Parts: sequence; structure tokens; C-alpha cells
Amino acid sequence: MTAIEVTQLAPAQGVGARTGRWSRALRTPSGATGLVVVTVLVAAGLMAPVLAPFDPAFQSTGASLLGPSSQHWLGTDELGRDIYSRLLYGIRQDVIITVLGVPLGQVIGVVLGLVATVDRLADGVVQRLLDVKMAFPQVILAATLATIITPGFATVLIVIVIAGIPVTARLTRSAVLTQRERDYVVGARVVGAGRAAILFRHILPNSLDALIVHFVMAAAGAIFLEGGLAIIGFGIQPPNPSLGGMIETGLPFLAEQQWYVLGPIAVLTGLVIGLNLLADGINAALRRG
Repeated sequence: MTAIEVTQLAPAQGVGARTGRWSRALRTPSGATGLVVVTVLVAAGLMAPVLAPFDPAFQSTGASLLGPSSQHWLGTDELGRDIYSRLLYGIRQDVIITVLGVPLGQVIGVVLGLVATVDRLADGVVQRLLDVKMAFPQVILAATLATIITPGFATVLIVIVIAGIPVTARLTRSAVLTQRERDYVVGARVVGAGRAAILFRHILPNSLDALIVHFVMAAAGAIFLEGGLAIIGFGIQPPNPSLGGMIETGLPFLAEQQWYVLGPIAVLTGLVIGLNLLADGINAALRRG
């Protein structure tokens, strides 16, 4: 399933119809399951300062690689830090970077997609820029940024922003080009509506659902991307925890402390699967109208 497959809406769909579709999406098995999983994990991360019993970065218990116990629910790492506390703050870190990076990439992508519909010259320039980005692997981009600015939050944020631009731009361009040939757009031109009014009052609102589905999927991709960058050393740097960083530092100790790695893997997988299930539920509801 891709966001581009979302059926375009008829212009008669209003706020009430749109709200009804969202409620139907959340009542589907995949949508409801995805929403519950994502809500629980995100809430746990955001409430980390309340839920975490230990300081995730520096507080050591003095005993390294302990197994799960009543004091340390997931045990301790090689420095004696509480894994459960680090896991909660790792979720928090991933949520923050996703909330910041994905919307910014989406906004830039929408703007570029709109620019591409102005004329053939603008379309050609935008498409070539997007082709260059698509040909540039995320790892190479992260490595390049890491030589300019140190690896860490800023590097991951910039990579997530840039990663979200091409698909969003092309989705926006496709939606606008499709919608502007519809009868309701022709009718708006006939009655004298200006180009900007047609675009922002008619075309973009009727392309919003496809963009929202893509946004949810982009969030899942961003979380997965952060994990991948952390594993190869370009992510959030120690002692600050992140899900990918915990996997990277925990792999050498897998035999001694399985939860060091299994905990962040389970949470990372849950977030990605939950967001994809939510996107599937929304997409299914949109297809049924």
C-alpha cells in the first residue's frame, strides 16, 4: 500500500464527510490496533520523566548487565544504567525528532510539488532536483553531514527532513495535476475563480487525505531511519539514549543481557508496525468513501 494509491475525493466531500471517514478508519481492525499501539508507546515516551525511575544518561546502579528484576524491570547495561529508563527516554527522543522532522519535510515537499505545477520549466527544475536527491543514499547524506556537523540530533533531523521531500513533492504534483482536470475545477474557472483560489480552496483540500496517509507512513519511515543511522554511528550520540543507539551499543552484550537489545527492538518494531497499521486503516476507509 502506498499513499499514491489513495482514491481522490470528490469535491462535494465536506468537513462532516471527512470526519466520518476518519472515525471509520479508526474503527477498522488495523486502524484501531495501530492507534492503540502508537498511542501507548508515544505516551510512555512523553511521560518518561515521570515513569523512568533512574536518570537515563548518567545514573549508574553500580552493577552492570544485570537481568530483569523488581528494581530494574529490563536489567542494566554495561555501565550499570537502568535499561527500562533509557528505553523510555529513547522513545521520547525518537518521538521528538519525528514530530520535528517529518512535518518540515512534508511542508517543503508540498511547496516543491506546487511549484512543479506552475509551468514546464519549473516542473523540469524541480524534477531534476528530486532525481538528484533520490540518487543520493541516506547513509552517504548522513556521513556528509557528520563531517560538517558532529553526528547527533541535528544530523538525524536534517536527514529525516530531506528524506521526506521527494515522495511528498511528487505526490502533491500528481494530486494537483489530476484534480485540476476535474469538472469542479473547470466550473470554478468558468465562474471566474482565480488560480490561487482554485488551488487553495478546491484542489489542495481534495488532496489532503492522500497527503495525511503519506504523513503517517513517513513517520514510520523516520523512526526506522533514526534506528538505522544510530546503528551505523550517525545517530543520537551517547550518553543520550535512542532506540537505534541502544541496539547498536547492546549488540556486543547480547549473550549476557538479551533485554539490552530486545527491548528497543520490540519498541522500534511496535512503533513502525503501529504507524503502518494506522495508515492502512485510513487508506481502507478512504477507498470506501
